[in-house]
Amino acid sequence: MSLILFAFVVRVGDGLPLSASTDFLHDKELQERKQQIKVISKSLSSLPERGTVKGNELNIHFLSSEGVSYMTVCACSLPAATAFCFLEDLRWEFTACFDNSAVALASRPYPFLEFDSAIQKLQQHYNQKGGPSLEVTLAEVQEDLRTSPPQVLTMEDVALSNGAANGHVEQTAASGQSQRLEPISAPGILSLVLNIMCAALNLIRGVHLIEYTFQDDYDGLWNVVTFLLAFLCCVCQCHLYLFHTCQKKLKSFTLLTLIILCNAFLFGLRNIWQLSFHMSVACLSTILTLHRKLLDRNMDCGV
Repeated sequence: MSLILFAFVVRVGDGLPLSASTDFLHDKELQERKQQIKVISKSLSSLPERGTVKGNELNIHFLSSEGVSYMTVCACSLPAATAFCFLEDLRWEFTACFDNSAVALASRPYPFLEFDSAIQKLQQHYNQKGGPSLEVTLAEVQEDLRTSPPQVLTMEDVALSNGAANGHVEQTAASGQSQRLEPISAPGILSLVLNIMCAALNLIRGVHLIEYTFQDDYDGLWNVVTFLLAFLCCVCQCHLYLFHTCQKKLKSFTLLTLIILCNAFLFGLRNIWQLSFHMSVACLSTILTLHRKLLDRNMDCGV
C-alpha cells in the first residue's frame, strides 16, 4: 500500500498551484484531504514554514521555502521524518528545475506541468523503498525535527489564519456565525434537548431554593449560586455547540469542569442517579461540540 498518496506544489503568496501529482484513488478521506490542501494553500503566508494537519488515516504535511510551499498527503503510519524528507527532496528537485523569477511570473494554474513526472517518480521511489536512498539525509531531517518540530494545526487554525490574511480576523473572532459549521446531527439534537432539560432543572431548583434561603437558611446561599451557575453552563454548552467560536476546546473543557464541580458540590441535594445524568449530558455535549467541525470552503483549483 502506498504511504505517500498525493503531492502538491503551490506559490505561497497567493496559493497559485504550480504542479501536482496524479492519483487514481477515489478514497473519500483522500478527496477530503485534497480539498483541505486547497484551503491551506490560501493561508500559507500566515502559517509557519513547516506544519502538519492530522486526520483519521491520512495526514497533511507542508514545507514552505523561498515563496514556494511543498505539500503532501500521507498515511498516518508514515513517520513524520520520512514525510518531511520527501518534501525536502521535492524542494531540491523543484528548485533545480525552476528559479524564483519563473515562479513569480507564473500567471495561470499549473504552469509547470512537466514537473508532474518528477513528482511521480520521487513519490514512487519513496513508496517502494520506504524512504530516501541516502540515510544521512533522513538522519539530518530527524535531528532537525527534534530541535524544531513542525507545528500541528487544525483546520480551524487554518480558517482563522485565512481570515487574518484577508483582513477579516475581527469579524471571525467576534461572530461565530461568520464560519459555517457542519450540519447538526441527530445525536447533536438529542444533546441540545438534554442540555435544555438540565438547564431547566437547575434553574427551577435554584429559584425554588431562593425563597427558603432568604427566609430561614442563609447558609444555603451557595446552593442557590451553584444551581444558577450550572444553569448558565448548560446554556453556554448549547451555544458552543450551535455556533463557531475561537478557543472552542478550552471553553468546552472549562464548562465541563464547572458542571462536574457544581454537581459534586450538590451531592446530598441530588442522588447518585441525578448526578450521573447531569454529568453524562455534559460529557456528551462536550464530545459532540469538539467533533463538530467547520465546513471546508470549496476552493477548487482544478486538482
